[in-house]
Amino acid sequence: MLTPRGLLDRLRTSLRVRVLLLMLTIFVAISIPAWLAFTLIIDTTTIRLGRLFAEKQVLFDRYRGLETLRRETALAETLARSPVILDWAVNEADPGLRARGLAELEHYRTAFGDGSYFFIADASGNYYFNDRDNSYAGRQLRYSVARDNPRDGWYFATIAGPEACQLNVDHDDNLAVTKVWINCKVLRDGRPVGMIGTGIDLSSFILEVVDVHQPGVESIFVDRAGAIQAHRDARQIDFHSLTKDIAAKKTVFNLLDRAEDRQAMAAMMQRVSSAEDTVEAGFVQIDGRRVLAGVGYLDRIGWFNVTLMDLDQIIDDDLFRPIAALLVLILAAATVLATVLFQRSVLDRLATLEVWVRRLRAGDFADMNPPAAADEIGRLTSAFGEMARAVGDNTQRLEAMVRSRTEDLDRLAHLDPLTGIANRRGFLRALADRAATQPQSPDPPLQGGPPGLILVDMDLFKPVNDRYGHQVGDLALVESARRLAACLQPGDLVARWGGDEFVLLAALPAGTTLQDRAEQIRNAISGRPYSLPGGVEVRVTSSVGACLLDPEAGVEVNLDRADAALYAAKQAGRNQVACHDGTRTDTRSGPGA
Repeated sequence: MLTPRGLLDRLRTSLRVRVLLLMLTIFVAISIPAWLAFTLIIDTTTIRLGRLFAEKQVLFDRYRGLETLRRETALAETLARSPVILDWAVNEADPGLRARGLAELEHYRTAFGDGSYFFIADASGNYYFNDRDNSYAGRQLRYSVARDNPRDGWYFATIAGPEACQLNVDHDDNLAVTKVWINCKVLRDGRPVGMIGTGIDLSSFILEVVDVHQPGVESIFVDRAGAIQAHRDARQIDFHSLTKDIAAKKTVFNLLDRAEDRQAMAAMMQRVSSAEDTVEAGFVQIDGRRVLAGVGYLDRIGWFNVTLMDLDQIIDDDLFRPIAALLVLILAAATVLATVLFQRSVLDRLATLEVWVRRLRAGDFADMNPPAAADEIGRLTSAFGEMARAVGDNTQRLEAMVRSRTEDLDRLAHLDPLTGIANRRGFLRALADRAATQPQSPDPPLQGGPPGLILVDMDLFKPVNDRYGHQVGDLALVESARRLAACLQPGDLVARWGGDEFVLLAALPAGTTLQDRAEQIRNAISGRPYSLPGGVEVRVTSSVGACLLDPEAGVEVNLDRADAALYAAKQAGRNQVACHDGTRTDTRSGPGA
């Protein structure tokens, strides 16, 4: 009969009691902090998601705004540097220069997105203008700007400012139009002799860039002083910003409720304007609401884009309901886990021990390595584990050595030992792996089309080996591989195809043609001589054949097309690029071909 002390000792070493205590601990550990953890997750996740969304939204608005204004600004800058315009600005009264100047303006008018232009000769103040409908053909001289006219203050403020080009949202009373005006100085020997530019219709600009329907998101464009230049509500726009005192301007700071938020907004604008590709985000209060403000800088036009986001509309609290459900499932899983744990800790281990006894009789010692335990079953199975561990350890060590050697051999089989890049086998395997995984990609890459398959062959490389020796030739091949690798973009592949021939799989980003990438590859080889060890300088050119990769055609067909294009480049005189589009081959000569 067990004494009370003996019963207590048995309970201490009983596996059943330990399992029940462990189950109770799990329930306590999960249930007490569950609600606090759930609340903390909601708060921190909302803030982090909001900041990430703010950064992405600001970058999106930034580049959307830049694309709308950058092209017009670049055209205006180009027109301001036109020799015809410079000569006319200095000698405005010359009839011949006037005719040529107006012809130049009319030529650029068709290129401007708004179809309009203006030009002011600084010496006379004469203002020339024409619109999309060519309403003022033959009478482009509309009026003259004057310092004593407050409506012309924008011109004198801009001509005296440090910027070569400046944007201004303004309503021209003389022309009865409201636009985002792009004002660029006409400079002769560093001295302003006039001003030229164009405008973008304000309503169209707002519709295209600002008034994009996104629940909870409001985009605003402001100038360096914070004056609002574009807003979906035209009443918020600060017209005639260049000629206004700062106190009279409608600024983004006026939208903020608190002084500390205005200071924080000014600090964010200062930081993003001094660091390229930087986005700042922070919480501010507007009309009693807490919103997340993101700020980006459009450096080419001197504007800031401010994106205001109401996180309550963007991030729905319903998104976090699955987390609450998950916590409930975890509690339920803890109950199941306790049951399963008892099953695995007691019954399964006893069953395993029985199997081990039978396997031991048959001479099978594999997989007999139980975890260390001080309970009844652990003490019973420790003898079996000690006998099986040595055999298991030796087996694992041998398998690891074989696996490591196999990996080394596989790596050597797919790398070119001279250049260190992939060899033909490695390239074909990488191409096959990419084709196998491509359908699993959720979204296609942001690029202009399918990638290009490019073959590069060194022109007349045998004379290099004959003249300088194969060691110099090998160094030249290593340098060629290094230059080609330097041209790679994310996702590109390069390999040594054999001898002095290389192959590349090159992505074509939006706006880039296969001819462009192939020319880039050819220029990497032929652009400058190879300076090799020993003072040897070798000039090497290459012929390039390329085709767009057709995944439906198969690897061999694509390689045949690229090889046909390479042959065409060789036949055309070497140092050429030839592109095969499936039906024909076009060649383009490089310099010095």
